[in-house]
Amino acid sequence: MTDHQHTIRKLYASAEATSLDVEAFLSYFWQDGYARDIPTQMDFRGSDIALVASGMAEAFPDIHRELFSIDVSGDTVVVELAIRGTHRGTLMTPSGPLAATGKVIDVPCCDVFRMKDGKIAAFHCYNASSIMQQQLS
Repeated sequence: MTDHQHTIRKLYASAEATSLDVEAFLSYFWQDGYARDIPTQMDFRGSDIALVASGMAEAFPDIHRELFSIDVSGDTVVVELAIRGTHRGTLMTPSGPLAATGKVIDVPCCDVFRMKDGKIAAFHCYNASSIMQQQLS
């Protein structure tokens, strides 16, 4: 396992419902790093990066990210995964908050990371938000 792969696995572990640790999640990012949710075109910087993990855990208290593959090429890491959980809390969306529906999601996703000196400089999340919307309606 490469160092980059190890870092990314630890990042995902820190965002799991059973082991949510937003401080650890933040610690894997470079000082000027950011996270971008591609479907909503929202960027998270600084301490707001923690919202990527905490916001999903609030909406889906049993959230789990099933990692299918992690491919490393130089300082680029590509992860194919599924985001799974039960909607039991408020989900913040671009059109406003969505109250808990009790429905289960299983959302395909591809995350692309750019690494710098062992930390995440950029995290782009390409999640299938249209599939999640269908599953929650």
